[in-house]
Amino acid sequence: MKPEAWPQEPQPVTEADAEAVSAQLGRPIRSAHAVAWRCPCGRPAVVETEPRLSDGTPFPTTYYLTCPKAASAIGRLEGGGVMREMNERLAEDERLAAAHRRSHEDYLARRARLGEVPEIDGVSAGGMPDRVKCLHALVGHALAAGPGVDPFGDEAIERLPEWWRNGGCVPEREADA
Repeated sequence: MKPEAWPQEPQPVTEADAEAVSAQLGRPIRSAHAVAWRCPCGRPAVVETEPRLSDGTPFPTTYYLTCPKAASAIGRLEGGGVMREMNERLAEDERLAAAHRRSHEDYLARRARLGEVPEIDGVSAGGMPDRVKCLHALVGHALAAGPGVDPFGDEAIERLPEWWRNGGCVPEREADA
């Protein structure tokens, strides 16, 4: 699967975006800095989240995948054993391990531009830099950063179906309420 318009420039979160993300998540959106990637259906799919939530809680997941259709498709990959196979290759392939470490460093640098939070210093997401733990986080990073930055995120994206082809993830009236 090749997402259209990948990567995209982050966009400010509009009121309509906040409503759509809240509907996607089933709860109010929290401390979103920008829409980091918009699904071809037009809705936000990845939000760039502040490293410290408005209530003061440190939040290491800078690139939060919000689209439930994408999340479900990624969950099927995880359930099918993709992460086990990725971790095996990570342990055996030093070039892949180096690329995964660079991805971790990119993630940290992008979060640092949003603010420093000492409690999560050096902590990225998705198991980086030593393992593959959460494809949702790696795909969110890959969609926000663009191809070639997060090797496992890129690989997972290639394995995903075109989840947006059968309509948006949030009914129009719910997202636009």
